[in-house]
Amino acid sequence: MRPDLALQLLGELLWTGLLISAPLLAVTLVVGLLVSVIQVVTQVQEASLTFIPKLIAAVVVLVVCGPWMLKRLVGFSSTLIANIPTYF
Repeated sequence: MRPDLALQLLGELLWTGLLISAPLLAVTLVVGLLVSVIQVVTQVQEASLTFIPKLIAAVVVLVVCGPWMLKRLVGFSSTLIANIPTYF
């Protein structure tokens, strides 16, 4: 395998991983920030108040975006596996 091909595959792998994880990370970040602002305003410092909303938001994102994430991951994997003979 040529080094430039290995770097290209690594770049595609990282980009796919970033795209797959971006919706989940973005939503949990926003929910965490909103809950933190509410905690600061109300001066209620309870650890479960940050965990439960982020958990619920993560489940909702996985239900909504899960099929897209799986489709993207399967597409990348099938392309990678189909091109194995051309890598050597």
